[in-house]
Amino acid sequence: MSRGVALVTGAGSGIGRSVAVALAAAGYAVVLAGRRQAPLDAVAAEAGKGALAVAANVTAPADVDALFGRVVERFGRLDLLFNNAGIATAPTSLDDLSIEDWRATIDTNLTGTFLCTRAAFRLMKNQRPRGGRIINNGSLSATTPRPAMAGYTASKHGVTGLTRATALEGRPYDIACGQIDIGNARTDLATSIAEGALQADGSRLPEATLDVRHVADAVLYMAGLPLDANVLFMTVMASRMPYVGRG
Repeated sequence: MSRGVALVTGAGSGIGRSVAVALAAAGYAVVLAGRRQAPLDAVAAEAGKGALAVAANVTAPADVDALFGRVVERFGRLDLLFNNAGIATAPTSLDDLSIEDWRATIDTNLTGTFLCTRAAFRLMKNQRPRGGRIINNGSLSATTPRPAMAGYTASKHGVTGLTRATALEGRPYDIACGQIDIGNARTDLATSIAEGALQADGSRLPEATLDVRHVADAVLYMAGLPLDANVLFMTVMASRMPYVGRG
C-alpha cells in the first residue's frame, strides 16, 4: 500500500540518495531531483519500479516549476517534500569570501529551498485530500558555525527561519514543516571531516561520523507522523563529534 508521493531534491548522492531509497522501501512513490540525470537514474534503479528521476536546478524558477509539473502529471499530488539539495564551498575567511561563492551558496541552500517550498505549498494547499509535509535539511551550522564558513552558516540560518515561517503559515492548510539538522553523516562529502576538520581554536582534528542510514531512519520517522503532529526540529549527529559543550 502506497504511503503517498515523496519528492527528494539533491537525490543523486549522499543523504538524498539514502533517504530516497529508504522512502521507496517504506512504500512511498518517489520523485528524485538533482542537477545530473545519470546519478538520478542510478538511484531510481536502486529505489525500484515507479521512481521518477527529473533533472532540475533548484535555483532556477523555471526548472522548479517544470519539476512540480512532472510530479502533478505523473502522480496528481505530493505528500512529502524533502528539501535536501545544498552546497558548501571551500572554507574561506570572511574577508576573502568571494561574492560568487556567497551567491552560489545562498542561491542553492536558501533560495532553492524557498522555491521548492513555495511550489509544494501551492500544490499541497489546493490538492484533495489537502495538506502534506515539508522537511528541510538544515545544519548544526545554523546556530554553531564552523570557522571560515560564513556563507554556508548564513544560508542554513536562513533555512531555519524559513522552516519556522512555513510551519506557521501551513497550519490552516494541514501543511506541516520541520527541519533535520545533521552532524557529520558519513558521505563522500564528509571524507575530509573524518580526516581532519578545522576547529574554532585553529587546530585541525579528525571528527567522528555516523552512518547515513540513521539520517534516513530519522527522516522516515518525521515523515510518518500524522499531519496533526510535527517534529519542528531534530538533531541527528555523531555522538562524539565536537559540538556539544567544548568537544
